Amino acid sequence: MEYRYFSSEEIKSYEVEMHWYNELGKQTDDSCRIPKIIHSWQQEGEMLLVMEDLNTSGFPVRKSHVDLSEIKVCLKWLANFHAQYMHIKPKGLWQIGSYWHLATRPDEWQQMENIPLKDAAQAIDSTLSNCKYQTIIHGDAKLANFCFSNDGRQVAAVDFQYVGGGCGMKDVAYFLSSCLHEEDCQIHEKVLMSYYFDMLTYALDKSSLVLNIQEVIGEYKRLYRYAWADFYRFLDGWSPGHWKMHGYSKNMTKQVLDELQSSR
Repeated sequence: MEYRYFSSEEIKSYEVEMHWYNELGKQTDDSCRIPKIIHSWQQEGEMLLVMEDLNTSGFPVRKSHVDLSEIKVCLKWLANFHAQYMHIKPKGLWQIGSYWHLATRPDEWQQMENIPLKDAAQAIDSTLSNCKYQTIIHGDAKLANFCFSNDGRQVAAVDFQYVGGGCGMKDVAYFLSSCLHEEDCQIHEKVLMSYYFDMLTYALDKSSLVLNIQEVIGEYKRLYRYAWADFYRFLDGWSPGHWKMHGYSKNMTKQVLDELQSSR
């Protein structure tokens, strides 16, 4: 029999995911669909999580390539998710969501080849982690973690091992990086970001939150570049030359570095 040993971070990620489904995840509705929890059990060294089968619930399709309408379906899910959890504390989750944030990646930071970006890494991380409009982020919102309906008009999301607090732009930039190449990012950025912000505005407007929606949108528009730069920082230390380190992401990163330099 072969045994696999899990790191402390991996074990915590499973504990976070279980807590998510048992607690905060129950607040989601059909606008940001996730699998329902059927049963969970845990004792020292063992965990059991029984979930709804999304295939039989109307979400049987997994996609490796998507068109603009399908990208918009996922962005709508993210906008509703971010609105649903705006200003909610990540109790029992990762305090900072996502698997690539700076505090969890010291080895990758040490190995970075882009020295100006390495020097700015803490400032970029702090800007995102301390933004005014914190929400709960999925933390691994890549295309592979969205399950589509047969007609491609609805999605449900899975894999909440890195769910936690943060700026919603981290999910958006990471998602777009998972399904668009350089040229597509450049061509479709305006349309896709406008759509996300329209959906976020609508979702916040119909919520019970009392906040300045235009201020939320303004902050998130500015931090979109920071989210790209933050992920680019991780890739630079983890996998230099990765296909996502293309001209578009380089340009986003350069804009952030220029902005930070001019603010000194």
